[in-house]
Amino acid sequence: MTDTRPAGTAQQPGFSYRPFIWLAVATFSMGIDGYVLAGLLPQIAGDLSVTPAAAGQLMSVFAFTAALAGPVLGTLTSRWERRTTIVLSLGVFVLGNVVVAVATNYPVALSGRVLAALGGSLLNAAVTGYVIALTPAEHHGKALSFVLGGWMTATALGVPVGLVIGQSSWRFPMVMVAVVGTIALVGILWRLPQLHLPGGTLVERLRPLGQPRLVAGLLVTSGILCSSYACFTYATLILEPHFHVKWAMIAIMFGYGVSSMAGNAVTGRLVDKFTALKVLTVVLIGLFLNAVLGMVALMFAPATVAAVWGLVWFFSAGVGNGGGAVPQQARLASMAPDSAAIVMALNGSAISLGGAIGSGLGGIALTAGAAPNALLGVSAVVLALTVGLHLLVARATRLRDHLR
Repeated sequence: MTDTRPAGTAQQPGFSYRPFIWLAVATFSMGIDGYVLAGLLPQIAGDLSVTPAAAGQLMSVFAFTAALAGPVLGTLTSRWERRTTIVLSLGVFVLGNVVVAVATNYPVALSGRVLAALGGSLLNAAVTGYVIALTPAEHHGKALSFVLGGWMTATALGVPVGLVIGQSSWRFPMVMVAVVGTIALVGILWRLPQLHLPGGTLVERLRPLGQPRLVAGLLVTSGILCSSYACFTYATLILEPHFHVKWAMIAIMFGYGVSSMAGNAVTGRLVDKFTALKVLTVVLIGLFLNAVLGMVALMFAPATVAAVWGLVWFFSAGVGNGGGAVPQQARLASMAPDSAAIVMALNGSAISLGGAIGSGLGGIALTAGAAPNALLGVSAVVLALTVGLHLLVARATRLRDHLR
């Protein structure tokens, strides 16, 4: 079946989750891939004969490649039939994970991560455009939430499962990602209808960047993810000294995933009741205070208190990082309502860029001799700058609205 209607036109007046089940499975595989390596850095470092900081760059290079490649690949393939684009990008993503799983040295593993990022970045853009085009406007939120919910579910369920099987070999989770991705690939070929959409140019996609206020807003996204990945990438190094039982980090990662899902659900409701600006302000300030207090407790508190507060910090960070997505996306969309789809694509690049910089900053700090606990200080500094930028964007928005 082929649909040639433009984006935003529904294929049918009703709404069903059925066409998007396999897309959710695809995002589930990407969610596992995005987070599971953070819990396996010591094993990866030992097997590939590199430092844990260098092992962390396997996450950085993925995020940085995705940030740069997303808009370019999305534009180059914009005239392709959408299901074909999704299938090819998912195939490249799966292949990249297979390369990482069989890598005999660090450069090969790094190359596999670049390949997976190229496929993953295009897959993100293609899936978002497909879902928006195939659902009525009044159901866009539900449809996107369902498909992207695969990512959140992976954080809560897929990552702990990956860590369990990763205790034998860090390569097994990469195989699991490839298997889940392949299952999604078969399901997409079997059940997903074809869809043709109008193409676009890179200039059109980047046009919203001509608004300084919007660029600053996108940098807030990067700041949130930068502060998160500066610590999350190295969470095992930060928390494992306080929890010596082998299964402890698996349980902790599961708790982080559940916390993220809870934060996402709660702020989604709060945005409807209050404003995206107010909710995001509270989330950002909360994340900053949490990082500062967590650093102090982990560095100076007695061992038992530090262990307990370490959990409080990590789970609270999960709530804040998961909860910041909805109000931030809502605020960005309100800044450029006529270019919402393009802005969301740029926001995806801002997310990847922030993750790459955060992982890189954490690795640089560790290489320079900083203790893992000090990464919370790095996160706090980034969050302080992000809060300031957020408030400047809010002020510029108020002035703009006042002058209208």
